[in-house]
Amino acid sequence: MKALIIRKYGSPDFLEIQDVEKPSPVGDQVLIKVNAVSVNDWDLGLLHGSPFVPNRFMAGLFKPRIIIGSDIAGVIEAVGSAVSSYKPGDEVYGDLSGCGFGGFAEYVCAPQSAVRFKSPNMSFEQAAAIPQAGMLALQGVTAGGQPKPGQKILINGAGGGVGSIAIQLLKLQDLEVTGVDSAAKLDVMRLWGFDHVIDYRTEDFTRNGKRYDLIIDVKTDRSPADYERALNSNGVYATVGGQLSNLLKVTLSGLRINRARDKKLQVIGLQSNRDLTYFNELFEAGKFKPVIDTEFEFTDNDVRNAFHHFDAAAHKGKIVVRT
Repeated sequence: MKALIIRKYGSPDFLEIQDVEKPSPVGDQVLIKVNAVSVNDWDLGLLHGSPFVPNRFMAGLFKPRIIIGSDIAGVIEAVGSAVSSYKPGDEVYGDLSGCGFGGFAEYVCAPQSAVRFKSPNMSFEQAAAIPQAGMLALQGVTAGGQPKPGQKILINGAGGGVGSIAIQLLKLQDLEVTGVDSAAKLDVMRLWGFDHVIDYRTEDFTRNGKRYDLIIDVKTDRSPADYERALNSNGVYATVGGQLSNLLKVTLSGLRINRARDKKLQVIGLQSNRDLTYFNELFEAGKFKPVIDTEFEFTDNDVRNAFHHFDAAAHKGKIVVRT
């Protein structure tokens, strides 16, 4: 089968599609014919081999030995002897980051617990755009409990996959939502439903005097004190991404702030695949639709372009590769 190999750590130019042995399912594993896979921050981190911990421990200390790709959608081709939930022909999707990745390939084996049934009216490309970004968005939205009508919410780094999903979840209620990203993304963010948009290059949302009941942060590029200042009393700050060093700062500061003040800072730990059935229900009800920036083909040149596009943070929504 064809699979995406990292020849060495660094640039997307080091990605190459090669022939590798097709896996076979054992025990509780299912073999999935991958129809689509999306690009995530974790894939880029594994490609770069940075941060060293944990990415080099997962991918290989000095030479990459991993097939990247976490969010996949496809059709089950075979099942292991202990599989009871699925059968060949079932259309599924899920996040494989908790079981070894491997999504950038024609086939992948995964535990049956790592996938869910795909909504029958959802394309494989749409399904592949949901798992990781969808779960992070939902966990961020509910970090302080269910948002209450009238609350003010801000999403930092709102123009990518998480923001494009979170705004749809938030707009199921009467909430005032502000999105922060680059100027090139602001127009499409307004179309998604953001009430207010901020170009991070011209305005610092932590210093403009405005306060929010919930801040969902995809970037984590400011100090914990800045985030605390931008929260209302009883406000919650939840980060779902960013550099490991900054996440550690938020964790440590959160322990202090959460005890001493009426504000809460927390780092969201991804709960893979937990609520994908909920996204199926929203999709079937016409209340949610994944936003796909670009679809690429599974060729050397296209896959490299997909990662270059993602690395430049130019995407609006998700980037998907058809395999």
